[in-house]
Order: sequence, then structure tokens, then C-alpha cells
Amino acid sequence: MAGLWQQLGSLWQGRALALLLYFICLLYPPSGALPWDTKASPPPLEIAEIPAGARNISIQETIKSRNYLALRTQTGISIINGNWVIDRPGFFTAVGTQLTYQRPNEIRSRNGDVTPDPGPNYTWKKSAHAECSTTCGTGRRQVQWECVERDSQVTVPADLCDPALQPTNRDEECNTQSCPAYWDVGEWSECSRKCGPGTQQRQVICRQVTHIYANGTETSDTVAPKLCGLSEMPVTKSTCQLKICSQWEMRSEWSSCSVPCGVGQRSREVVCVSNQGDVEEDEECNMNLRPDTLQNCDMGACARSWFTSLWSQRCSADCGQGNRTRATVCLVDHVTDLPLGSCEGERPPEVTTCDSGPCQNHLEWYTGPWSQCSAECGNGTQTRSVACIFNDNGVMEVVDQLKCSSLSQPITAQVCRLKPCGVQWYVTEWSTCSRSCNGGYRVREVRCLADNIAPSERCDPSLTPESREECNNQPCEPEINPSCSDQYHNCVVVVQARLCIYQYYRSVCCASCSQSQKTYPESFQKNFIHR
Repeated sequence: MAGLWQQLGSLWQGRALALLLYFICLLYPPSGALPWDTKASPPPLEIAEIPAGARNISIQETIKSRNYLALRTQTGISIINGNWVIDRPGFFTAVGTQLTYQRPNEIRSRNGDVTPDPGPNYTWKKSAHAECSTTCGTGRRQVQWECVERDSQVTVPADLCDPALQPTNRDEECNTQSCPAYWDVGEWSECSRKCGPGTQQRQVICRQVTHIYANGTETSDTVAPKLCGLSEMPVTKSTCQLKICSQWEMRSEWSSCSVPCGVGQRSREVVCVSNQGDVEEDEECNMNLRPDTLQNCDMGACARSWFTSLWSQRCSADCGQGNRTRATVCLVDHVTDLPLGSCEGERPPEVTTCDSGPCQNHLEWYTGPWSQCSAECGNGTQTRSVACIFNDNGVMEVVDQLKCSSLSQPITAQVCRLKPCGVQWYVTEWSTCSRSCNGGYRVREVRCLADNIAPSERCDPSLTPESREECNNQPCEPEINPSCSDQYHNCVVVVQARLCIYQYYRSVCCASCSQSQKTYPESFQKNFIHR
């Protein structure tokens, strides 16, 4: 489309036109037709004839027009805007000179630089825009451009404006004002307590969106709370309760003390119960409020006594003299393994002899002592030497081990534990008989002890040693012992405390102890047995 203002000029300097030129006007076609539609457009109108040899020619439109100016030779050859084709502004060489065609300025012929003449010109103007992508926070919108006459701002065809100067931006920022501030509310924290009333918190910040991008993301800043309205600020702290707390419940009374005398322990059952009555894990209740399940109990002082295990069942020798062994400990308060010299009285023997019959022409393995255990506790190993012995009625001779090959050779290494596992029965020595004649009773204490000499209930009940037996069943014969008298002024207390079972008190309170045993033999024995 042609512009309203077209200028065409020619200027000859130094050289004249070599041929006759015709200056014509291409009339703008009727409404609805295109400029290059030759059928719809009227024929061109000849305006002027430029003779050969003309110089300093300048031609331009003086009023607004929608027509085009054209230039051709006398023979009909088009130079500018010919054959219904509108040329772009530029330089054209023809008829021996150079022509300059400008829209909207001028065309002139010269040999040097072009100095535009003042006149109407065109520029690009923003004509319309699409709706903004957001109502605040700087959005984007599409922009449309149109070509207008600079002075009158009248819209003209787009080709009248320089395409190189057309703005490249097709969109622009819009609604750059900040959005209204709002309260940004975070998620509630976990309840401060797993059960019962607690609290939970959340973060509330006053924010303001400063920019919204085309992809939907946005940029916001933290602003003063007063911009959001302090009266409308959401709460940041709230009460919560996940469930009702479980409670501790005692399911049993205190048990009996674990020892008959001394310091022991007693226990009771404590469980965590939900509000529905179900037993739950202890962690569901407040561990700081958990009632004690164990409690110390003092049953009074215990006398220090020797305790021994039962004798071993087998003799150490298959023939001739051998040994049987047992363990001996000194106990007090049922829990302490005292040094072996701390108990009163003589220490019970731990080895006794046994006879397995005569040895005649007898081959046997002889074993040396075991070495020390390789571990101070737990499983270790210990070794020993073995030899083949020929025994003829006590005369022993070491022979080749091959002669004992028919016999089972003793092991030379074994697992050892300085603190063996398991429990066993321990007993004290028998007490003095309750009567010296006509039948009486003697008693001893029997206890089940673990590795650490602590009381245990894991011993086999069927193997429990006897704690009472009859004694002195022979008839009584009158006898007077002038040496049996009380050497202690308060022997009554000794009798009441039942200390006559000990040799020391029997000797210093001989008369009182003898009389009490004759007067209350049955009662004395029963009370002692159940201590």
C-alpha cells in the first residue's frame, strides 16, 4: 500500500538527461482493489514531460494523496514504480545520471551525498495491546504497531515506514504496581505431646507479590505485618490432643523377699494400660511416673556360714585309692562370697578319699594336672599331660602309650570357664543334734546359688538335699557334767536368739543351751529349719 505522502524528485548536476523522461501519476485503485490489480486500477495519469538536458529537477507531492508517482522514458521503459510494481526507496541509474527515490522525502539526481529536504515523514506507533496477564505485580501483554504520519498521527500503509525501524518488542510489561499484601500461612507443627493436651505452632508471614511471570511463578517479599492488617492475622499457636494418655497400673502386690535373712529384693507387676483398658508398651506411659517394680527388703542379719556343694559321684581312680571333690564357699546375707577365712569354725574339706578296689597288673592312663585356663572368664582352654601306667598292687611303672591303646585315652585339652554357667545346690554343715539321746534332729541350710553366688530358683527341685535328719536315737543315761555351766551373764538372750546352734555359744552358755534343747526340742528344730 502506498502512503498518503509520496515524494519523487530528480536533480541533474554536471550532466544533463540524455533522453526525454515522462513524469506520471499512478492513480490509487478503487476501494477493495489492490494497487497491482491492473484490471481494477485506472490507467496512469501523465503529469509532466522532462526534456533531455534538464538539470536540478526536484519533484514532490504538496498535498496528501494515496497515489504513487512514477518515472519512465519516452519509449515506455519504466524506471521507478513501473508495470504496476511499487519500488522501494533507493538509488536508480538511468538516462546517464543517478536518481534518488525517497518516501516520504524526495528523489534527486546528484553525484554526492543526499541532503533530505524537509517534508512530511512517517513513524511507527503503538496502536493496540492485548489484556494484561495479571492485575498486579508486573504482567505482560501483546503489543500491535502501525505506521502513521508523524505530524498528523494518521494511519498510513505499513510500507511507508522503514521496516528496519519497526520495534521488535511484541509484548511489554503492564500493571507494574505491587499486589496487595496477604498472610502466608504455613503448616501446623506436630503436637508437642503424643497424648494428652499439647500445643502446635505454625508460621504466619505477611508477604507481597512483586512480580508474576508468564509461566505462573511469582516473586514475593516479606513486608511489615501492618500491611496485612494485624487484626486479621491468623493464629500461630493452637491446642491439640492426639489421644488420651495411658496410665500405669499395678497388677500385683509386693512379692515375698527373695532371701530369708539379710538384704534381698521383692517385686510387683506394673503395666501400662490405655484408656480402653488394653495393655500397651511402656513407652506409651510417662516413664518418669513409672512406679517401682523392684524394692530392697531387709530380713535381718544372717550368720556367716560354710556352704558346700554335693560330693562328686565318681571316684577319681578306676582302682585303688582316689578322690571325690566338692566346692566350699563362705556366705553371708545370701549374696556375698566372703574370703574363705572369714567364716567362723574350721573350713569343711573339699577333697575326700575313695577306694575303687585293688589294682593288679592293671594298665591305666595317668593324667597330670590341668594348666591354668587361658581365659579369665567365659570359655577358655586348658591342657594336661597323659602317660600310660602299669599298676601292680600299688607299684607303678610308666610304659609305652601303645600298651594303653585299647583304653580310652583321656583328653589332653578341654574347654574351661573360671565362672561356670548354671546353678547348683549348696548346703551348710549339719547342726548339733537337738538331743544327746532318745532321738533328736539336726538341721542344715540348703540354698540354690547361681554363678555369682546369688540366690536362684532354677535348681532341680527333685535333687534338693535334705535339710533335716534324725540323730542320737540311743537311750539316755543319767550323767552329770560339772564342767557344763554358763560363763556369760545374759545367756537367756542367747537362747532366745537361737544362737545355741553355734559351737561358741554352746560352750559359753552350756547349761542354758542344754536345758533349752531338752525343754523345747521340737519347737527349736522347727523354727531353725524355716529360717
